[in-house]
Amino acid sequence: MRFGVMIVPEDRWQAARLKWRYADRMGFDHAWTYDHLNWRTFQAREWFTAVPTLTAAAVETSRIGLGVLVASPNLRHPVYLAKEVTGLDDIASGRLILGLGSGAAGFDATMTRRTPWDRRERTARFAEYVHLTDLLLTQPVTTFEGRYYVAREVHSHPLCRQQPRVPFAIAAAGPRGMRVAARHGQYWVTTGEPNLFASAPYEDALAVVRRQVEALEKACTEVGRNPASLARVLVAGPTVGGVLASKEAFFDAAGRFGEAGITDLVVQWPRVDEPFAGDMTVLEKVAEELDRRPFR
Repeated sequence: MRFGVMIVPEDRWQAARLKWRYADRMGFDHAWTYDHLNWRTFQAREWFTAVPTLTAAAVETSRIGLGVLVASPNLRHPVYLAKEVTGLDDIASGRLILGLGSGAAGFDATMTRRTPWDRRERTARFAEYVHLTDLLLTQPVTTFEGRYYVAREVHSHPLCRQQPRVPFAIAAAGPRGMRVAARHGQYWVTTGEPNLFASAPYEDALAVVRRQVEALEKACTEVGRNPASLARVLVAGPTVGGVLASKEAFFDAAGRFGEAGITDLVVQWPRVDEPFAGDMTVLEKVAEELDRRPFR
């Protein structure tokens, strides 16, 4: 199993850079940040966007994988997203992971849009969004006429440092999203119960995650893909709670979710208050133990 941390982009860079440097030194496999304009309880608080945050983090770190969870149709056209991703992957020397999700009907979806998308449109738009982003990152010139997106003679020079492109981490809970992950993803991402932001003991999420993994494997079979070729990321914190209650809880959760089919476990960088309040010493003890265990 691989392990990662999620760092909320709330700090001015002189403070934030210390977290990213520390995550790199602690030995985690990957570090992530959120991609929103505003987000939940942070609406009236300091919040920085993902692209400059990850650009700076790429310069501050040398080893750890860097990811965004998740870029969505709410914020960027695929053409602009692809150009930013290519630049980020170059700055990060091929360490970038692109998380993609359909987005939610929150602040990001309403600040710049008169008419909200219903669920059916959002799901269909996301499938096209991922497909076009894939094209833009893998071919030098793209012309695309879709239902929702257009790209006319878009020249992609240079292409990604990682070939054939940066890996996609597709967040999905429903059948159509699972098929998108099966077709295009190198990682599939879950936070447990979808459309929920209420932390519950991690034991309660095991049944949900098992069902999701089964659905993912079915989607892989439907599109002709070996299910074992798709990594499965669980992001603890928003819904799955208690993973960082102690070092023992972390490794118990890792073992249980590993048995359920999860290959990558991501925890929230502990904050002083909610959401994601926690004890930094627990994360440090986990990192020390990871150095000693043949757990990966």
